[in-house]
Amino acid sequence: MNRIMIIGCCGSGKTTLAKRLASKLNIPLIHLDVLHWRDNWQEAPQEEFNDLLTQAIQKDKWIVDGNYDGTIDLRLKYCDTVIYLDYPRWVCLFGVLKRLIKGYGKSRADMGGYCPEKFDFNFIKFVWNFNKKNREKYLKMLSKERDKEIIILRSRKSCLEFIGNL
Repeated sequence: MNRIMIIGCCGSGKTTLAKRLASKLNIPLIHLDVLHWRDNWQEAPQEEFNDLLTQAIQKDKWIVDGNYDGTIDLRLKYCDTVIYLDYPRWVCLFGVLKRLIKGYGKSRADMGGYCPEKFDFNFIKFVWNFNKKNREKYLKMLSKERDKEIIILRSRKSCLEFIGNL
């Protein structure tokens, strides 16, 4: 596990897992949100985002957390391990709401610019529908990978056990 890609619904704990793995395995951490977001929720130009990501994943060791569907194939090409947090939508929705309540009006350290937490109904709707729109696609994509370690975690408990067993 030198090049680890973590995917899953918003609120599933991708960033929390990435931080714990980076600390435990002593591997550099790359947050896709840092590469993507600028102040006040402005997106980086796609070409700039792609260039930053390409530079980062050509290194020997990394952990990348985030989905960004347009770059999944690129990350999949370079990674040796994929961790998919395949949690029920209510778990992810709870995670998003907890993050919103704890950090309302503040910007997280894993964001690229100053992007204060705010209530966004469309984002809540996106989280609620994430598995319906993405789960089968992700599972199908991962089932085709033969030379990668694929780890699918289906609960926060299994995630904690995974970290503990490393």
